[in-house]
Amino acid sequence: MSTKNAGSAVKMGYTDVKVMLAGVPGWKKAGQYVEASEEFVKKGNIVLVDLRSPREYEAGHIPRAHNIQLEDLDFAEDEFPANRAAPIVVYGNGNDAVEAYRIIKSWGCKKGSVSSIDFAAWKQAGNPIETGPTPDEIVWKRILGKFEVALDEFKKAAEGGGDKIILDVRTSEEIGDGKLAAARHIPLDDLQGQLHTLPKDKEILVHCTTGARAEMASAELRNAGFKSRYLVANVECDGSDCEIYE
Repeated sequence: MSTKNAGSAVKMGYTDVKVMLAGVPGWKKAGQYVEASEEFVKKGNIVLVDLRSPREYEAGHIPRAHNIQLEDLDFAEDEFPANRAAPIVVYGNGNDAVEAYRIIKSWGCKKGSVSSIDFAAWKQAGNPIETGPTPDEIVWKRILGKFEVALDEFKKAAEGGGDKIILDVRTSEEIGDGKLAAARHIPLDDLQGQLHTLPKDKEILVHCTTGARAEMASAELRNAGFKSRYLVANVECDGSDCEIYE
């Protein structure tokens, strides 16, 4: 939760309230894995990996899944997209998915996640399945969301001198480490009260740390009559020296 919401929770009487400003990147850096939702497995633009045996896989698997057993994963790095921003979701038996997540993370993949879906339960629930051997190769292509800005376009705008506004909606605590020199800073929690300070004749490109809050802020801006898109990428700053990567 945000620092503002954390304060509200304390006022309501909650005593064990903590804020993780580092968000998902910080959670991953701490060695924790991320759980993929069933909806993300069904509809997300992902690389889906089935860690079970070829026999189990061929008898039935989740659509779009590629079959790579856990014991073979260490040697399969070159089979995955060169773009390390490709979201990779793994599922299998027992704790195989968690171990596979550790391996994928060691390759430098930034968006790996674990699905705890039990295939038998998936099938019993009436979800779609496919049968047969695994595809010959893994193919993945980055697809921008409807109001998402491309990384290269955002970087160019962040260099300044253009006709777009860069809006940083991270918390004041987060920008203590630095921010983009060209960015205007308004925390997401304060955006509604600061809308009157933003121009409506220029497009506003919004960023946060990973994209989740930027998406919410961009939607809020569009609902208020502004033209806005948001960035889904990691932004890490040391002073005005910022690294922006997928």
